[in-house]
Amino acid sequence: MAATKKLYYEDVFCTQFCARVLECVPQGANFAVTLDATAFYPEGGGQPADRGALGGARVLDVHEQDGKIIHTVTAPLRRGELVQGDVDKMRRLDHMQQHTGEHIVSGIVHDQYGYENVGFHIGEEDVTVDFSGPLTWAELGEVENAANWVVWNNAPVTISWPTPEELAQMTYRSKKELSGAVRIVQVGDTDICACCGTHVNRCGQVGSIKITGAQSYKGGVRVTMLCGMRAARDYQTKFENALAISGALSAKINEIPAAVNRLREENAALRAQKAALENEYFSVLAQARQGETNAVCFVADIAPDGLRRLCEALTRVCPGVCAAFSGKDGEGYRYAVGGAGDIRALVKEMNSALNGRGGGKDIQQGSVMAGRAEVEAFFARCL
Repeated sequence: MAATKKLYYEDVFCTQFCARVLECVPQGANFAVTLDATAFYPEGGGQPADRGALGGARVLDVHEQDGKIIHTVTAPLRRGELVQGDVDKMRRLDHMQQHTGEHIVSGIVHDQYGYENVGFHIGEEDVTVDFSGPLTWAELGEVENAANWVVWNNAPVTISWPTPEELAQMTYRSKKELSGAVRIVQVGDTDICACCGTHVNRCGQVGSIKITGAQSYKGGVRVTMLCGMRAARDYQTKFENALAISGALSAKINEIPAAVNRLREENAALRAQKAALENEYFSVLAQARQGETNAVCFVADIAPDGLRRLCEALTRVCPGVCAAFSGKDGEGYRYAVGGAGDIRALVKEMNSALNGRGGGKDIQQGSVMAGRAEVEAFFARCL
């Protein structure tokens, strides 16, 4: 069977076409269809396959095998019939924006830092690009600015199929050794790369480029980015979030960081005040146990750090085992246990008996799924 004619290479904005069905075979619940020509781009080079409709059937996936483009569709098509294909144009444009934006960023990183693009993937939410060396967030900010200048200058994106002799004289990026016909994508003066994907015709059609994240990866950096429609949606979502926060803080959007810092400072002061009041309360509870050898105390709604401080207050007045619990029957109790003796062994036994877990050093902390009566019965038996 002859190779499928690739209409997506002749016109990347072609999203409606007619072609003849060469083959249609069952593929589980779906069907694998081969045409004499197609505008559906198959998955490859980090770019997902196009979606859409073919002769009334939904196109679920597209891949290439031995020069043939195979479409996975939801209904059978008759061999020899002429069918209409409709490519999801928004998905196609989205992928072209992401892929061209990646070329721009990769070309700038290669030119400025000498790093190679060693991995690329267009996901449903964002795009990831792996570079062979590290980049700081400040450096990535400069890369982003330079990338958007390329977009705004609307440089042309050109495609060529150089002869082997011409290719030998060219300097271009490629992730692997290539043989046979090589497709070269040139993005203005920014990037020249061997690539099989689809791209916009001019950089202005990318719209904008936004780098949203970076993390160390295999000695280099994995960059997360958004282009075009994705960048616009991301901005809209973040603007709406910022507007909501602005309203809640009664501050202008550009004043949010300062308002948040004030809240943090106020919260820290309140936490310190709360801890001081709790310590006074814990001291009163401990003094009430003065003269007792062991102390088991129950309090309501105390966080783990507070339980620890209560336990420490108890140990200062009681020479034996001291245990502080907070919670309620049916939901379980958090605990802090300290004092004299083999506390670790005691807590291990308690966890086993009361369906609990936890540990620690001087003060043992954790939780038990048991009622107050069960906890009190355990300590009455063991102390």
